[in-house]
Amino acid sequence: MTPCTILYVEDELFLGKIVKESLESRGYHVVMESDGAHVMELFHNTNPDICVLDVMLPGVDGFTLASSIRESNEQIPIIFLTAKTQTADLVKGFSLGGNDYIRKPFSMEELIVRIENVMKSKRASRVVEEPTEQVSIGKYHFHFVRQTLVSGTDERKLSFRESELLRLLYAHRDRIIDRREILNLLWGNDSFFNSRNLDVYITKLRSYLRDDERLSIITIKGVGYRFAVGG
Repeated sequence: MTPCTILYVEDELFLGKIVKESLESRGYHVVMESDGAHVMELFHNTNPDICVLDVMLPGVDGFTLASSIRESNEQIPIIFLTAKTQTADLVKGFSLGGNDYIRKPFSMEELIVRIENVMKSKRASRVVEEPTEQVSIGKYHFHFVRQTLVSGTDERKLSFRESELLRLLYAHRDRIIDRREILNLLWGNDSFFNSRNLDVYITKLRSYLRDDERLSIITIKGVGYRFAVGG
């Protein structure tokens, strides 16, 4: 099996060398860059399976890189590394399509577990249901690749997380899906912080779908959700 290729962006060269060697000793192929200004060229040349981005970088910061990466590839997992602790920074990272967020300092064991979790989530989302390109949900057309929800002439651009959540709910439509399963598939763990994020995204999707009374995301208390799709 071909080893997972990680694009690792870190400007602390001593730390970067340790992390790179540790990951390579576990069988990963690691491509490392220290200057954010050179990352996109490297991204296109190496076609990595996952990106691990330090937020504070010279040239171009990690958040800006994530935005550029998402424009080029909507599905590739992104993990942020940062010493920042403000909730606003975490929210910004997730809103840009980040899959996970690790605070410095971190252990190699934690990093490896989080890499494996987001990769497993990516593989699982493929297994759940592989759509051709778009599906009709009530009065809406949901474009998986473009990450848009269209109703007539109204087109709403979804964030990566919104799109993945709607995709998962649709794949389990008219059935109950466990809340913990959603958290583990989309965030890699069911922590309190991720659980609150899920609440926010569920509220957003309900607001996006509110114009079609046949559609409802029903909360099953203590269990999860059921996406009811009327005829």
